[in-house]
Amino acid sequence: MAKPNMADLFRQAQKLQDDLARAQDAIGEMTAEGTAGGGIVSVTVNGKQKVLSVKIDPEVFESKDAEMLEDLVAAAANQAIERSQEMAKEELGKVGGGMLGMIPGGMKLPGLGF
Repeated sequence: MAKPNMADLFRQAQKLQDDLARAQDAIGEMTAEGTAGGGIVSVTVNGKQKVLSVKIDPEVFESKDAEMLEDLVAAAANQAIERSQEMAKEELGKVGGGMLGMIPGGMKLPGLGF
């Protein structure tokens, strides 16, 4: 059985690291939107799960139902974050022949929020 070539292993590790850095950059540029109340509220987040914008239909303010509005904003934000996480996992799945897609659920990837 042949011994592993350390130079080849190092090159593969460096390539994986470079691919991961590119994927993280791409993920940071992605956006995802979540909506609630039939589009009354929409929230946009980036690939790092940071809220970029919140849009609320002005008619909601006429009802003066603050609790309903709070619930809609929370639901839309959660939906946007979930979509963002799915997109990020899909992008990371492309790195390393899909090996990163098999990361155990308890492991966190720096800067990605999951």
